[in-house]
Amino acid sequence: MPAVQVQRLEAAFFKIQGPGGAMAFMNAHPAFARFYLQRRTATDTTGTTALARLAAEPHLRELAQQTATAFPDSAALGRDLGALFGRVKYYFPGFQAPRAATFVSGFEGKDIFVNDSLLVLSLDWFAGPQAKFRPVEMPKYILRNYTPANLMPSLALRVATKYNRHELTANTMLDAMVSGGKALYFAGRVLPCTPDSLLLGFTGKEVVGVTANEGKIWAHFLEQNLLYNTTPFTIQKYVGERPNVPEIDATCPGRVGQWVGLQIVRKYMNDHPNVTLAQLMAERSAQKLLNESHYRPKR
Repeated sequence: MPAVQVQRLEAAFFKIQGPGGAMAFMNAHPAFARFYLQRRTATDTTGTTALARLAAEPHLRELAQQTATAFPDSAALGRDLGALFGRVKYYFPGFQAPRAATFVSGFEGKDIFVNDSLLVLSLDWFAGPQAKFRPVEMPKYILRNYTPANLMPSLALRVATKYNRHELTANTMLDAMVSGGKALYFAGRVLPCTPDSLLLGFTGKEVVGVTANEGKIWAHFLEQNLLYNTTPFTIQKYVGERPNVPEIDATCPGRVGQWVGLQIVRKYMNDHPNVTLAQLMAERSAQKLLNESHYRPKR
């Protein structure tokens, strides 16, 4: 797919002067106003006042300059999006790339918004550690994954949700692990040159550690009878964001359950070379994928 045309909405946003200028901005970009700002363009006088105030905020303008330094090349961003969307369309021919725009939200809006018609990348989230302003009260182990290099992997994982099917009653640890694994596998296929560390949000050392201890990690899930646990708090401890999973080891990274899910999916796909990515993502049964993967890492 050719490069995607990226509309840098922050340029027009910072030209807003007063509520009237904010209304004109929203009317000029109605999909952005509706989906990202969640404002109704014709009647939202409260929203126009708030938007005009935000556009005049000096610290936000400074953040925008730092973001522009981190993402100076709109053409390169368009090429990256074109490559990603092109691979999605290769595996899912019905896919239509949404219109793409960037914005600087001051961390007030979503980092990435995507639906069938619109993609908004709030680039200030991904400006990286060199930026003076970063999201406040965000733990360092999460913040480290908001860099320019994390932008495309984060987007790929969001796009995966469009195709990632699961059973309506899916509520076990195994369901969550395999669902995460399918999303990560999808991201790896549409971004084939991206290392696991970026896909997973692990450090290189953490990737080496979990790989070396794969059998031990899997044994923990089996010995503690975790695979069919349905307690949300317990599931979150293994698949959600945490600095580590001390239940396994103090050096075991958070979301290790998703990493195990990825290994299950990879083993399944290696054993079933005729299964397409679309067929994998459409498979609703985590149990089937586990059974037919014959996943049994040596301890």
